[in-house]
This record gives sequence, C-alpha cells and structure tokens, in this order.
Amino acid sequence: MNKTVDHNIFSAFEATAERRKDNTAVIYLGTRFSYGKIKDLVDCFAAALIDMGLKPGQKIIIYIPNSVQWVVAWLGIQKISAVCVPITPIYTPHDLKYIANDSDAEAIVCADTNFGYVTSVLSETPLKRVIVTKMADLLPWWKRYFGYLFDIIPRGKIALTDNTYSFKKLMSQFHNPSPAKPETEQNGNAVAEVLYTGGTTKFSKGVPISHNLFIVSADEQIRITDPLFAAEDNVIMGNAPLFHILGQTCGLATLLAGGTLILQPRINLDAAFDAIQRFKAKTMIGVPTLYRMILEHDRLDQYDLSSVEYWFCAGDVLPVEVGKRWKEKFAKTILQGYGATETCGGVSMCPVDIESPPKSVGRIVASKKVKIVDPATLAAVTPGEPGELLVSSEHMVTNYLKKPEETAESFVDLEGNKWYRTADIMSMDEDGNLYFVDRTVDTIKHKGYRISASEIESVLQEHPAVIGSCVVGVPDEKVGERIKAYVVLKEDIKGITGYELIKWCRQNLVPYKIPQYIEFRDMLPKSKVGKLLRREIRGEEMRRKEG
Repeated sequence: MNKTVDHNIFSAFEATAERRKDNTAVIYLGTRFSYGKIKDLVDCFAAALIDMGLKPGQKIIIYIPNSVQWVVAWLGIQKISAVCVPITPIYTPHDLKYIANDSDAEAIVCADTNFGYVTSVLSETPLKRVIVTKMADLLPWWKRYFGYLFDIIPRGKIALTDNTYSFKKLMSQFHNPSPAKPETEQNGNAVAEVLYTGGTTKFSKGVPISHNLFIVSADEQIRITDPLFAAEDNVIMGNAPLFHILGQTCGLATLLAGGTLILQPRINLDAAFDAIQRFKAKTMIGVPTLYRMILEHDRLDQYDLSSVEYWFCAGDVLPVEVGKRWKEKFAKTILQGYGATETCGGVSMCPVDIESPPKSVGRIVASKKVKIVDPATLAAVTPGEPGELLVSSEHMVTNYLKKPEETAESFVDLEGNKWYRTADIMSMDEDGNLYFVDRTVDTIKHKGYRISASEIESVLQEHPAVIGSCVVGVPDEKVGERIKAYVVLKEDIKGITGYELIKWCRQNLVPYKIPQYIEFRDMLPKSKVGKLLRREIRGEEMRRKEG
C-alpha cells in the first residue's frame, strides 16, 4: 500500500479493488460482496452524493450499524472528498443533536430504525439531507423476503421528502454513474473523518483523522499478522463496531490490503461462531467482555473455531484469568494491543511470532514514539517505573474539533515535537513490553468504552430532584468497571428512588453509559475550592471491596 503524502483512502481502496476485483471483500449476513461489486456500489453512492450537491470538505454523519451499507457510505464519502462522521447507531436524539451541531454536518446516512431520532433534531441542526437505509437493502431478494416474512429484520417507519432519500433507490437510480462526474483528490494531510470519543468533559470530543494518519496506522495494524499469513488471505470476523477506531484499523482496514471482512449488525455469538466456521475466519477482534462471553457460552463446543490463527483483544486490559482459560481451551493465546482514538488506534501490539509476558499490551509499533513521564511535571521517569504515556507520530492528531481548552490539556509540545497525553499510567520493561497500570483522569472503562464520569453527572444533575452527583467506576472482572453514581437530593425532595434516576438516564444517555448502581448521600467529598473529589469515593469503593 502506498503510504506517501498526497495519498488518500479512496485511491488506496481503488487500487486494491482493481487488483482484487473478483475476490471477496465483505461478507454481510452470509452474502459475499466482491471488491468489484463494492467498488461499483461506492461509485453509485458517490454519484448520488454529488447529484445532491454535496461538496468536498462537507461533513456527513454515518448513523447505521455494521453492514455493507456502512462500508459503501464510508468509501463513497471518501471518494467525493467529503468528511465522514461515524457515530454509534444507539445514540439518542440528545447525542445526535450535539454531534451534528459540533461537527457542522450537512447530511446523514441513517437506518430506518433511527429515522425518527433524525427527524426529531433536523430543525435544531445544520442537517439538510437524510439518506435512509434498511439493513437488508443490499441483500438478495430472497433473503429480504424471508427476513421480513419471519420478522427477523427490524423495521422502522420512514417518510421520503425532497430532502430525504432511500439508499436502495439511490443505488438503482445511479446504477451506471456517468464517468464524467467530477472526482476531486484530497491530499494526504486533509481530514478524512472525525471520530467522537469520550473523556473527562461533559461532551464527547471530535478527533480529526487525516488520510495519511489512517493509511499508515491501519496498514501497520492490519499487517501485524504477516508472520502468520498474507494480508490478502486474511478473513476477519469484525465484531468491533465500525464507528470505533478498533473496528476501523483492525477490521475495515483490511479492505485497503485485499483481505475479507465479515460483518454483522450486532453481536450474536451463535451467528459469529457459525460465520467463523463457515467462512474459515483467520482473525477475530474483540474486547475482554466478548472473550469472557465466548468462554461462558453454552453452545461453544458445537462449533469449529480452529481456523482462527489470530485472536486479538483491545479496548481494555484482558484479565489474566480469561487469557489463561482461553489458552487451556483453544491452545491459542489472545494477543493484546493498546491505543486510543487520538492515536488512530494501535500504539502498541503484541507480536505474533514471540511470546509476550502476561499482562503485556505489546510493543510500540513502528510509526509511533512514546515517552513515559511524571504526569505533574512531564519529566521522564526512571526506566521501568510507571508514569503517564505520551505518544507522538509523523501524521498525528494535534487538536480536538472546536475544543481549544481540551486541546491545550491533551496535546503538548516537548523537545520540538507534539505529544498526545493519553492520561493512562503505563510502564515498560527492558524488552520494550508495555503494561497498563492505572488512569489519571476520571474516565470509566466499561465493556471497552471510555466513558466520561462528568457527562453522566451532568445528566443526573439535570433531574429536578438532584442537587449533586459523583460517578465512579467500580472494578468488575466481567466488564472492566461498572458505573456507580452517588447522588445528593434537594432538601425538600421525598420519595425519589434509584430506579427513577436510572430511568431518567435512559432517556438521555446511550445504554452503555447508564449507571448500574445509585447510592444516595447527604453530601459529597469536595476540596477547599469546591472541586469534587472522586478519588475519595473511589477509595471508599476499593476499601469496601477489600472487606
């Protein structure tokens, strides 16, 4: 793959599609799509976007589950040199409105099942065009027929207007796009997409990722398995969501290298096992929670998963106990990696041809440089000692979208280079193996997601009965951390229950951000200047757990 400046994602895919035209690119719900077919669909979609008047540089939100349509939309947006804004399909109207306004997105590709959410925020956002797809739109007619007949495929109500378009009809209308349609070329430093990530602030932050950064990072991460098999022979069971950097650099990236990506709209273990067995997947991507779920699945022994040579885990640290059970069960090691949205995924990855120490999240990849420093002074720590991990690279992200204060806190200049502050405490041994130790900021790691404690606190404090709240992560072997909220009610309020506050959170937060526990307090610990002391609450929880 050409990694020079002025290269872009679509031209990288186009070159691969030409070379691998008849080979399988995507397997979606059991249906194969060749590289040639995906390229034709992308050309159609790009022609439709141009016909709508969408221009290079404009932002387009992708708000659909993992699917072949997701891939077509992402590549089609790249082809017209617009900017993708992928988001989770479970976002509520509250989140959708914020991201549409923060990104200045002018169009959105959504599923019919969340079309109602989109229409509810149109008048309050810059969104002018809506493209609606059904999850079975690109499947063979007989699969669509039986899917709807047996109510397997979820359906939502849609209403097409002058500014609302059917994805399926667009594919038909622009089936043979005119070659005269203009194709503008983005250089490698242009922004390809904006991914939103949680953090310590109330709102998620937009991370602008350039074509160069994506191509270099993705190529590096997808080729970590070269000692096992050629990238073109790889068949990846893509369990990670495509809106997430893990799903992109370790799954979607295979389409720039000539491999095959298996996609399903949501995780269903039996369906995933069947796909691995049927299509002889060589790679599987997952977070620790997924690997634990697999080990505890009742029907695991009914499937042959022996084709998988590379089991990869990221998003959080894999519990040693899960890794040990896996090795005993499959005689294979789950290899870990560490990264962030801001670093375009992998900072470190475990090599496949050497045995990494237990708990290691790998060695630093070639495109990244790291420092381990004292978080207070940014001075280098003694080798082997823990400190905050800083990351730098040639094409690195240097800012958050419209967030100057958060940018200043997270991106620093040292020794003539820009460095990203991960806010993670790490250590490195003499062989270069990296180990996760702790977090320095108030984020919660739940099922592989980074969740802002202050975002949940803000939602709770918007409830008319609540005067104060503190949210922390409680260590849990199955999901990393569970979310617990401590709440102070107004003096004159009676009869409010934890169930009612959790119901309130469900109306304003995506499911994975909803607290599992609510504890009521008369007051919360604060510093002399009134700052909430979450560390004291976390300390209480640790002492409680230790007995």
